[in-house]
Amino acid sequence: MSGATTTRAAIIVIGNEILSGKITDSNSGFLALELRRMGVSLERIVVIPDVVAVIAATVRAAAAEFDLVFTSGGVGPTHDDLTIAGIAEAFGCPVVQHPRLRAAIERVGGDNPGAAMLKMAEVPEGAELVGDEGDIFPTVRIRNVYVLPGVPEIFEAKVRALGERFRSAPYHLRQIYVSAYETAIAEHLDATLAAFPELLLGSYPKLSHPEYKVRLTLESKDESYLDRALSDLIARMPPGFIVRIER
Repeated sequence: MSGATTTRAAIIVIGNEILSGKITDSNSGFLALELRRMGVSLERIVVIPDVVAVIAATVRAAAAEFDLVFTSGGVGPTHDDLTIAGIAEAFGCPVVQHPRLRAAIERVGGDNPGAAMLKMAEVPEGAELVGDEGDIFPTVRIRNVYVLPGVPEIFEAKVRALGERFRSAPYHLRQIYVSAYETAIAEHLDATLAAFPELLLGSYPKLSHPEYKVRLTLESKDESYLDRALSDLIARMPPGFIVRIER
């Protein structure tokens, strides 16, 4: 292997509406794809309620374990927007108004914009604002935690804007489409993994597809290693099993 390091990430999705099924989370899936494209491995997705103590404990643990932590949701002006308070508790710091955010809000709402609008200026003390200087509400970062809104359109725009901060060696992908069931190929997958233990190998059944029954994905940051593993797996497959290969 080339020794390429992998940046490890987690996302904490915050909101009773997710846990109750009233809203379907799409942000974690979007983040997983975007991070993968940038060479970052999303290794944990956690969904938690709007409870300050739970937010604090979850953020504290994730920040200690992962290189990057993203939160989704709970940063608006209403009573159930508790993410900032939870993150502040996680790091043992108070919630303060950021002067740049307050100034931006006052440009929109006047000198007395009201408590609800001013809540949007709150950050954990010591937090940094990152992103486009023209963005009224740039992303709040404290340590390795990036605080993002839950609204998918805004979440996605902010992730794209932040993306280059996280870019590292990319993952390379190869795919094999197989006409046999997983039970018929499991031993061949095991053998290839024994020979190439650092290969990221996925097996995804598609029982209703007219062309194939399993899609195999092979990934690595070392393209030479990946192609050797691909050749090894192809050689192990019985004749007629492989429908097509995508490189």
